[in-house]
Amino acid sequence: MQHKAGFVNIIGNPNVGKSTLMNALVGERLSVITAKAQTTRHRILGIVTGEDYQIVYSDTPGILDPKYLLQKSMMVAVDSAMADADVFLLVTEMYEEFGRQEIIDKLNKCQIPVIVLINKIDMFTQTEVAAKIITWEGRINNSVILPISAKEKFNIDGIIQLILGRLPEAPPFYPPDELTDRSERFFVTEIVRANILEYYKKEVPYCTEVTVDTFEEDEKIVRIRTVIYVARETQKIILIGENGRAMKRLGIAARKELETFFGKQVYLEMFVKVSKDWRDDQSQLKRFGYQL
Repeated sequence: MQHKAGFVNIIGNPNVGKSTLMNALVGERLSVITAKAQTTRHRILGIVTGEDYQIVYSDTPGILDPKYLLQKSMMVAVDSAMADADVFLLVTEMYEEFGRQEIIDKLNKCQIPVIVLINKIDMFTQTEVAAKIITWEGRINNSVILPISAKEKFNIDGIIQLILGRLPEAPPFYPPDELTDRSERFFVTEIVRANILEYYKKEVPYCTEVTVDTFEEDEKIVRIRTVIYVARETQKIILIGENGRAMKRLGIAARKELETFFGKQVYLEMFVKVSKDWRDDQSQLKRFGYQL
């Protein structure tokens, strides 16, 4: 039996549902899902292994014009994903006009199979969807267009079949029981940050970074100590809230989600520190694990 394996890299603008799609394809909540744009900051691998195939999905930050060092680092993750892909999933939406011609040009030059996924079609008519498909026809060489709804898991099986038809013959890259290349500590930081994105507004969520100071696990409980870094003192005040009420609400929500993730009781401590203008500080970004 021939074995297929390869990297399937998910790219697209911010807020087009890439993380929701990643989780639907992998069957696990590996990527942070919120209604806010610029949620994913790191490249996250999700690994699906079958009897005669292994698909390594790669969720990357949304493509944007970087305004500070953090966003430049995010685009490094996008570039690295484009360099090692065997198949591209280009995610767009019905109401989005994907106008980044430099990305289209790169996809046409590399001659790697591209599957264009038009997401969130459940909110539109068949006529509107058909018209959107026509706008994409012929834009990218060696491509196929598929309407989907990642949230409703519509056409997910269709995506997988298209991928399997385009993967090269190769042995698996990872052991069959691995789901991701990321550690449990990493997903703790992502879950806490997702809840910050959920409960706070304006610039505060985008100026926060989360680290895990201590992580201790036994059969019944996981004890975690996290530090939330912000760029300015005023953001720390907003994050904590009056008499610590905002921080308490955040802690309760994050702890519940972490208990679901680990399947056991979680004791979560959270502290807030100011790391001035960390998004434009090269040494601090390296300390937080970003590539520059």
